[in-house]
Amino acid sequence: MNNRSQRPTSESFKQFMASSWAADTSQLPAEDPAASYAAARRAKLSAAFPGERLVIPAGPLKVRSNDTDYRFRPHSAFAHLTGLGVDHEPDAVLILEPTDDGAGDNGSNHAATLYFAPMAGRDTSDFYLDSRSGEFWVGPRPTLSTMSARTGMPTESLEQLELAITKNSGPQALGGIRIRLVREVDLNVEALVDTSRINTGQDLEASDKLDNQLAEFVSELRLVKDAYEIAELRKSVNATIVGFEDVVRSLDKAIAHERGERVVEGAFFARARLEGNDLGYDTIAASGNNATILHWIRNNGSVNEGEVLLLDAGVEADSLYTADVTRSIPVSGKYTEVQRRVYEAVLDAADATFAAVKPGLKFRDLHQIATRVLAERLSEWGILPVSVEEAMDPEGQQHRRWMPHGTSHHLGLDVHDCAQARSELYLDSVLEEGMVFTIEPGLYFKKEDLAIPEEYRGIGVRIEDDILVTADGAESLSAALPRKADDVEAWMAQLRG
Repeated sequence: MNNRSQRPTSESFKQFMASSWAADTSQLPAEDPAASYAAARRAKLSAAFPGERLVIPAGPLKVRSNDTDYRFRPHSAFAHLTGLGVDHEPDAVLILEPTDDGAGDNGSNHAATLYFAPMAGRDTSDFYLDSRSGEFWVGPRPTLSTMSARTGMPTESLEQLELAITKNSGPQALGGIRIRLVREVDLNVEALVDTSRINTGQDLEASDKLDNQLAEFVSELRLVKDAYEIAELRKSVNATIVGFEDVVRSLDKAIAHERGERVVEGAFFARARLEGNDLGYDTIAASGNNATILHWIRNNGSVNEGEVLLLDAGVEADSLYTADVTRSIPVSGKYTEVQRRVYEAVLDAADATFAAVKPGLKFRDLHQIATRVLAERLSEWGILPVSVEEAMDPEGQQHRRWMPHGTSHHLGLDVHDCAQARSELYLDSVLEEGMVFTIEPGLYFKKEDLAIPEEYRGIGVRIEDDILVTADGAESLSAALPRKADDVEAWMAQLRG
């Protein structure tokens, strides 16, 4: 119900609105740069599930409050398999329809079709009445033909979706087509799939297992990045570096404002919108003791001279690939002696971890390398209550009081990418060329922590870089952002004049 609508509904108005519009003379767009890579990804997916119908939704618009939606972002599996970024396309669904072996797209076992709500014609009332998808409200929208040209896939209207999902579905033993769905994305699509399963006598619990296997596979498909993905991650990281420069330039304004962390957050957000699609995740702008809170996103604190400001932020490119970078910088421009001591311990841990990265190293070992360095420094400072070896033992772990998070996570379309991948292919895997992940050790000494000397209290430091595994080692995509304490101070002095 809309109790404030004053939209005219007369027949004469409808006729008037449908008239006197210039004809569309635009040419079909060229194929998107991501399209061929997305096709190759779909071929890998097809090979894993021959003879089965695969349903990958983009997801619906999400309501922020009442009749106000968040900006749309498609589910990452949909973006990965279609190559579409920015806000394409609410309610869309990618379906891979099984074919005879090798008779599908590019010799695969499936034919892909993209279903979405195309642009409403100007001869329809949706053009000016539909506030979610009408062009009068939201701007230009794609037609079936323009989306097909961009993606290299056949497209169909959402009106055909129910038939596409349900036709000939059923138990394979009875000659039906088995469906797998990426769940927890679109409840309407889930209802269509589950209703079809019920109507054809399929076991929903067994079907859930099939869906979980699909979710795992599309997540694991992103563990090794292709050339397009790596290029997009470079763009995201480069824009993020500029955003960090903007933050340093904003520090005087931040110091002067009672909620200076919001000034920092706003400076970075402006860069994210200028250079990319959005933030890859909520910015952590944490000064002083707030820097000891791992996911401090309230950002309502002050920024004061003498404090360390921990900034954890990333620009999401229009392709939806995000950076994830952290620096811990001295608000005054110079680290105090104890701040520098903590900072350099974290830097040593990060450097030792990066030096070990190469194909064949176990992903799990990244964390062990970083935390051992931190345990050694804590021991040297007289903080660690046991020996380093006792702390490193799984039954000890006392050093984790001051670094409770992991050292690394995969990075890509999601800031914590590939989250549904099986443990044996993620945490227990070995590194491969083309993997991109973070290295982000930290130390967090809360002001109320009585287990540490007073001089350390209220200092939080994290250093995070985005790492690409190469054929014989690694490359830091964020290497252009200063890391050494002296370099950070010189960089800040240059930016602040």
